[in-house]
Amino acid sequence: MSLLTTLARIEAVQAGKARPLATVRHRHLSERPLVLVLLTTAGEAGAPLGAMVGTGRDAPRLLAVPQPRDRDLRFAFLAELADVMLPYIEQYGEEDCGEGEEPCSDAPQILVPNAPGVEYVRLLGRSMRFRRTAEQDPEAPYPAPPRVPLLGRWLTHAGERARVPGSSLLLPMTHLLGRHWATGQSRLEDQHLGALLAWIDPPPGTTGAEAALRAETGRGPDGLLHHPPAGPATDPAFDNKRLAPAISRHDLARTAAQRSAAEEEIRELLASQLRPTWEAMWRGIDLVRALPEGARVADRWKRDRWSYTAHRDRIRAGEPPQPRRDDAVTAARKLAARESALAQLDAQEALDDPLVMAERRLAGEAFAGEVTEVVMEYSEAKVPRPRPLVTVRTEDAPHLAEGVKLYRALPDGRAQTGEFVSYGPDGAPTVRLTGGMGRGKVPEPGSVPEKGDRVCWTLFEHAPRGGPELPDPERTPWTHGGPPDPAAPPDAPDPVTAEDRL
Repeated sequence: MSLLTTLARIEAVQAGKARPLATVRHRHLSERPLVLVLLTTAGEAGAPLGAMVGTGRDAPRLLAVPQPRDRDLRFAFLAELADVMLPYIEQYGEEDCGEGEEPCSDAPQILVPNAPGVEYVRLLGRSMRFRRTAEQDPEAPYPAPPRVPLLGRWLTHAGERARVPGSSLLLPMTHLLGRHWATGQSRLEDQHLGALLAWIDPPPGTTGAEAALRAETGRGPDGLLHHPPAGPATDPAFDNKRLAPAISRHDLARTAAQRSAAEEEIRELLASQLRPTWEAMWRGIDLVRALPEGARVADRWKRDRWSYTAHRDRIRAGEPPQPRRDDAVTAARKLAARESALAQLDAQEALDDPLVMAERRLAGEAFAGEVTEVVMEYSEAKVPRPRPLVTVRTEDAPHLAEGVKLYRALPDGRAQTGEFVSYGPDGAPTVRLTGGMGRGKVPEPGSVPEKGDRVCWTLFEHAPRGGPELPDPERTPWTHGGPPDPAAPPDAPDPVTAEDRL
C-alpha cells in the first residue's frame, strides 16, 4: 500500500466517507455486462446452491438447486446456467473476425461480487469442461447435458484471463470499486460488497463506518442479515434456521405437489439472499460508469478481445479443453506475460491519471515541474544529432543518478527518452533529450519543451517489454518438462558396495 493510499484511508476515517484514488476509470466497463451472483453449499466444495444472472437490472434469472447433493439436480442447474450464459458469450464471436488481422469488435464481460466469486467461477469451469456428454460417451455413468462442457471451457478461459493484470473479461466488483476509492476499513473488509458501497455512498445522515457496520452485521426480526454475503458462501444463520429445514422438507416430499411447493420455498429463500447483492452490483456499476474512461483502457480491452477471439477459434477448430495442469513452458510463459502486463498496467495507469502519477512522484519514480532553461546541443557523431539540455524546476525528490534513463509522454502519445545529467546550483535537475525528436538535424516541432512549459519525467518505461523468449517445448530440457534427449546414454545403476550385503 502506497503512502498516498494510506493517507486516503486516514482521510476516509476522518471524513466518514471513501476518498477517491483515481480521477479516471482504469478498467473497461461494457455497455451490457453479464452480472453473475453465485452461492455455494456450505461444506460442499464446488456444489452450487443457486445463482442470479442476467444483463438487465430489472430482469435477473434465478437458478436454484433444491438438493445440492443430488447429481442430477446439479447438472440441471449447470445446464440452465449454460442456456443463459452461452448465448451472451457466443454472440460476440458470430462475426467473421480474428483471421490474423483484427480481433472481434467486442467481447463479453462477466461481473461477480468479489474475488472469491472469481475463484468459484474457475472452480466451476474446472469441474465442467471435462464432463462427458451422452453423445461423446454413450456408456458414461452420469452424462452431462450437451452444453455444460462448453460453458466450462469458457469459464476456465475467463478465470485464467482474470489473473492477467488489467484484464476486464471477468471482474470482481469489490476490486473494481476498491481500485478507484479508498475506504476507512481494511482490504479484507472491502471484500464485503455491501460494506464497501456503504463507505463510498453512505445513506444521508450516517457515516461510512456506521453504514458499513449495519451492512455487515444488521439483522432483521427473523435473525437473518439485511445484506447477506455472496462470498459465494452463505450466512450460517440462514443455513441452519431456514435453508436446512427447507431442504429436509424437499427430501421428505412424497407427492409432486409437495415437491413443487418445497422447491418454490427454496427458490424464494435463495432469492432473498441473492437480491441484495444483485442490487449492490448494479449500484457499483453506476458508480464506476460515472468515471471517464482512461486513455489507455481501450488498448488493454483490445488484448482481451484478442484472447476471446483466439479461444473462440480454438473451440471452432475442435481443440481439446484446457489441461488440468500446465506444462513447465506454458506455465513460464503465462507467468512472464502476467509480469509484463503488470508492469504495463502500472505505467499506463500513471500516465492516464495525475492522481496515480502523484503516487509515483512521491515514491521518487517520477518528477514534474516547470522548464527553466533549454540549451541546444548536438552529438559528436559523423552526423550530429540534436541533444538538447532541459532544466526543470521541481519540488519532487526523484531517485536520480548520472546517466539514469528518463521518459516523457509527448502530445501525440509517443514516449520521449532522455538521461539525467546533473543537478544545477539551485537543485534543479538537467535532462539531456536522446530520442523522440525525429531523424533530422532539426528537432520536430513540439518535441523539445520550451521555457515555461510543464513537463513530467518518469524513471519507468511507458511501454515495458517482456523478458527473453522461452525455448520451444521440444527444445526444453526434460528437467523442465521437455522430452528426454534420445542421444544421452542411459543412467548407470549405482555400484554395489559392501554395505548392500547383509
